[in-house]
Amino acid sequence: MDSAFERHISELVARERSGHTAVAEDNLLYVWGGYMVIADDEVFLPNDEIWVYDSERGIWEVFHMTGEVPPSMSGTCGCSLNGHMYIFGGCDDNGQTNLIYCVNLTDGKYAWRKVLHVMGSAPSPRDKLSCWVYNGRLIYFGGYGHKLLTDIDSWNRNIFWGWNNEVHIFDPIHASWSEPKSHGRAPAPRAAHASATLGHRGYICGGRVMETRTNDIHCLDLETWAWSEIIPTSAAPVGRSWHTLTAVSDSSLFLFGGLSVDCKPMSDGWVLDVETKKWREVEHPFKNKPR
Repeated sequence: MDSAFERHISELVARERSGHTAVAEDNLLYVWGGYMVIADDEVFLPNDEIWVYDSERGIWEVFHMTGEVPPSMSGTCGCSLNGHMYIFGGCDDNGQTNLIYCVNLTDGKYAWRKVLHVMGSAPSPRDKLSCWVYNGRLIYFGGYGHKLLTDIDSWNRNIFWGWNNEVHIFDPIHASWSEPKSHGRAPAPRAAHASATLGHRGYICGGRVMETRTNDIHCLDLETWAWSEIIPTSAAPVGRSWHTLTAVSDSSLFLFGGLSVDCKPMSDGWVLDVETKKWREVEHPFKNKPR
């Protein structure tokens, strides 16, 4: 067995946290980063540890991480591709970032690597964005952070803060950034929304814009880059942010929890059939565990 410093196995439970990133590989759930509240202060959690939950054995393990370790952050966007976890963006003590880091989840070393791009321009620093994985590429949408305004003479540029609805593609093979030309009516700029992928379509649901938390759902065709809005044919969940959206079949998305319009954590679960455009609320035994 590995040393106690490298790995701890017992009746451990991952520390409570918000703003973290989590990705699943087979029966393992990997959790990194985020913050917890201590005496009314938001404290970032250690950046050199990753928590792993084995759903078959029902236990947590925590592993020490090495390499080019990212700063402790919250609001970063994590995804899994070919056994690697990629994180992009997020907010640390110095504000938002637009860096990408990668860690191999399969070799047991958990060594971070900063991913440098050699082509294209990276998105501006941001957090609370989302990502679709399609055809070996990472496709990012939205978020909150720097926005760049360029005036007509392209010389004077002003940076301000705000929400966005940009789409950016990162290709890990070629280490390149690109920005596709989408068409159709794009969703309103937002952050802390949820996203999921079904086939060649990426979906986003809800999120925060200014003081509003929305409940709309939009679809982006990841081959034609055409936006469309799904107008429900049934009662729909209330507006929210910080919720999850997960593909559970070839035509169904599962939504859970989040913060309501009045900033209360919720525990409701809903399934959307993207073909019939009908929402259905799901009864479950965890109503007393809002998040």
